[in-house]
Amino acid sequence: MTDSHADVLVVGAGPTGLTLAAVLAAHGVRPRLVDRARDRVHESRALAIQPRTLEVLAGLGVSDTLVSLGNPDVRLHLHVAGRDIPVPLFDVGLADTAYPYLLFLSQGQTERVLAEHLSAHGVAVQRGVGLFGMDQHDDRVVCRLRHGDGSEEVVDAAYVVGCDGAHSTVRERAGIPFAGGSYPQTFLLADLEADGIRPGSAHAFLSARGLLFFFPLVQPASWRMLAMRPQGLPVEPSTDVTLAQVQALADAYTGRSVLLHDPVWMTNFRLHHRAATRYRAGRVFLAGDAAHIHSPAGGQGMNTGIQDAVNLGWKLAHVLRGSNAGLLATYETERAPVGRSVVRMTDRAFGIAASANPLIAFARARLAPLVLSLAPRISTGRAYLFRTLAELGIHYRCSPLSIEDGGRARHGARAGDRLPDATIIHKGAQTTLHAALGEPAWHLLTCEADEPSLRAAVQRLPERYHGSVRVHHLTSRSGGSDLHDPDGVALQRLGVRRGRPAVLLVRPDGHVGYRTGTVGVGGLEAYLRRWLPPEAARR
Repeated sequence: MTDSHADVLVVGAGPTGLTLAAVLAAHGVRPRLVDRARDRVHESRALAIQPRTLEVLAGLGVSDTLVSLGNPDVRLHLHVAGRDIPVPLFDVGLADTAYPYLLFLSQGQTERVLAEHLSAHGVAVQRGVGLFGMDQHDDRVVCRLRHGDGSEEVVDAAYVVGCDGAHSTVRERAGIPFAGGSYPQTFLLADLEADGIRPGSAHAFLSARGLLFFFPLVQPASWRMLAMRPQGLPVEPSTDVTLAQVQALADAYTGRSVLLHDPVWMTNFRLHHRAATRYRAGRVFLAGDAAHIHSPAGGQGMNTGIQDAVNLGWKLAHVLRGSNAGLLATYETERAPVGRSVVRMTDRAFGIAASANPLIAFARARLAPLVLSLAPRISTGRAYLFRTLAELGIHYRCSPLSIEDGGRARHGARAGDRLPDATIIHKGAQTTLHAALGEPAWHLLTCEADEPSLRAAVQRLPERYHGSVRVHHLTSRSGGSDLHDPDGVALQRLGVRRGRPAVLLVRPDGHVGYRTGTVGVGGLEAYLRRWLPPEAARR
């Protein structure tokens, strides 16, 4: 038995745990990251990375690598009643992001990239190490770990985060209920090769019996197949799967038009819809599948977990450095509504896709193709749908961290909203607003502000807060500013009119924390004093 200490013990090294560890490291906290599995995931599993997830990972410097490994140019083909209907994906509504597409990449590759990023920053994933005991105290959490060789270790952790999935030991030990249920249908997953379908596109075979999907991959195979087994014939998830069974299921949906071969991985599985009743118990937090699980409809699961991690990571790091501990209460306030919304949305979508109700089955097989064939003509509705799926519309307007000083903004980004992106000129070179504000810090953005007293006041903030705040000036006029918006698009998306100054304080996760249209900085300074480390301010 050995004893050790950790500022943050992260249990579970899937995409959520890896991201959390990376965010902590970016903010100067060295986490302890453990996982009972002896190896990372190599199968495809979660394979869709949404635009907002690529935005938040860009701050870690891994998004370009993920894009280079994946497929950002996927088209959807709907097959029904012998027809092949191309359906546009993410072609409208995403002008304010540098990643206007759904990236297809296997979870195995995503985990590899994140793990390599951590290793390069001196953080190792400790595999074959599981949590089997946890006791909370006022100032620490005493955790008992068991290593693969049978040895045990006691870890005193300031905080513990359960990123250990649907069967979370951390959640169980913290006594947090996991409310919800299971769907009656059984599904089949396989990574394999398939002949007879257009490469590089996603394919959905739609019928009264349900849905069959083929998603394009690069590794570990060319295709991921997802199919619903026939109603009334439940199969236990532990039952072995043969290629002959998979082929027979595919034949029933495709009319024997697709030949399957060279499977890498095949499994039966059941779907669940559950949510933790709390995301926090004292010094213990939940993120990702430990906090919410749902159907894969819309490709939301892994993305929601990664964004949980980004939201929590910077807050833990700030509190460990002396910030207001109330920051940690905002994690559940902000992320629990997102988790509940995702569970509701995917539950409704799954109900339509999998229902055995004759009317719904008829609509799925006959009416849905007609609606989808008309989709290109309905740009407004598609734009809203795509922004929802892309997770660009997630906001925290009701959070204590979101303050509108001097009245609510009528247009553009409000306090709590994600900062929209746009092309700008930075020091003579073309870049994006997100890239210019990409460092793991708070970013103070003054817009169209030429008042000398305001400029002087905000320039003093980096010195007062020891580098926790970066200051930028954005203007439509060239010269005299580090950020130039030549066509005015960035300012328009921010809701800033020419000649009317605005000040936005952007949080480390890219959401607007504070916004004002006044030239004074009293409210801004009060906001910073409340949330940043008090010892950092030089008075």
